[in-house]
Amino acid sequence: MKSICLFFQIHQPFRHRRYRFFDIGNDHYYYDDYSNESIIRNIADKSYLPANKLLLELAKKLGDKFKVAFSITGVALEQFELYAPDVIESFQKLAKTGCVEFLAETYSHSLSSLRDIHAFTDQVKKHDEQIIRLFGQKPRVFRNTEMIYSDEIGEKVAKLGYSAMLTEGAKHVLGWKSPDFLYVNAINPRLKVLMRNYKLSDDIGFRFSDKNWDKYPLTAEKYVSWLEKVGEKEEVINLFMGYDSFGTRQPKEAGIFDFLNALAEQIIKSDKLKFSTPSEAVNELQPISVVSVPHPISWSDEERDLSAWLGNEMQKEAFEKLYAMKGQMARCTDAVLQKDWNYLQASDHFFYMSTKYFADGNPHKSYSHFDSPYEAFINYMNVLSDFKIRLNAHVPESEVENEIASLHRLLEEKEEKIKRMEADLRRLQKTKKQKTALRNKK
Repeated sequence: MKSICLFFQIHQPFRHRRYRFFDIGNDHYYYDDYSNESIIRNIADKSYLPANKLLLELAKKLGDKFKVAFSITGVALEQFELYAPDVIESFQKLAKTGCVEFLAETYSHSLSSLRDIHAFTDQVKKHDEQIIRLFGQKPRVFRNTEMIYSDEIGEKVAKLGYSAMLTEGAKHVLGWKSPDFLYVNAINPRLKVLMRNYKLSDDIGFRFSDKNWDKYPLTAEKYVSWLEKVGEKEEVINLFMGYDSFGTRQPKEAGIFDFLNALAEQIIKSDKLKFSTPSEAVNELQPISVVSVPHPISWSDEERDLSAWLGNEMQKEAFEKLYAMKGQMARCTDAVLQKDWNYLQASDHFFYMSTKYFADGNPHKSYSHFDSPYEAFINYMNVLSDFKIRLNAHVPESEVENEIASLHRLLEEKEEKIKRMEADLRRLQKTKKQKTALRNKK
């Protein structure tokens, strides 16, 4: 029987507010709380909550025959805890069914695997800790930001102890080979590689409600017949997609939830198909060969490369400026700076600067809350400039900056002492007034 590996990815960044040049050095809060809360609440109500309710019903009805996997970024989980705790609760109910596997990720959906092994390792460990805390699972399979993968990145992931990694079944990598098999990393064969069947995945994620599509309307029966017709020798069909495909990209009115419900039941009924989690697929199947990926690939666009985030000079400059601070951040112990550092690494900031979407009218540009890529770049660089000032104050780069930082800390300590003394004085004055008032009454 062919294994159907159904995997959903969830990510929402902490979006920056409009941060002006004159804010640099004066205002250290970068986030648009109103937008972040309203977006999370909207997508939770339209997508995550109804989809989770359906999956819970399927898990109860179909038992351990139904399997699904999730990769949820740390920053998305943070926002659920802040703005939509009912989403966390719904995932915890799913976790208790035993039908769900939670995968490892970079905490902030970052591009750190391309640049800084220490930042990458820290983010992965931080994400693991969060998944264990919330859902009681230690992830065994890794899914990198935007499914970015290369032989070198796979080797890093193997060294972190993961048994397998998910990535895109890109044509220019596979050539004549099929994505519907288990492969191994070219440098470290202990790492298994599951490759996305992008055609079958995008039929649901992107084309489901497209009335101009020649296969419209898509029914569960039709889709399962496609799965069953995949070559007899193929062993695993990896259906990887964003979870917001259900209810947001593909609206409820299009019948997407009814389709998902019927699809699960049709797969269970089939004598040729079965559900498997990524870990189960890796344990049950034997790899057929090495997959060689010398240059990073992703699941984005036709190119399946990094151009969505690092395709122009603005993106590259912002990326280099950010990771030029990695040495200082390795010595930084300030919790607030560490949190801002994690949020600054989110790949979304670089995606907003992409000119390929802005130029060709690609609908992806609607994901940005900026009017143009240039505005996104300027805003990010302003935030980065302020962050650098704060970082230099805590972790100086030179002797001069070290002396300035010492004086700055001395001033902060004296200001704190003055505030405490003023508070004590006010308290004493209040006590004296109360005693005077009591004496006057007597």
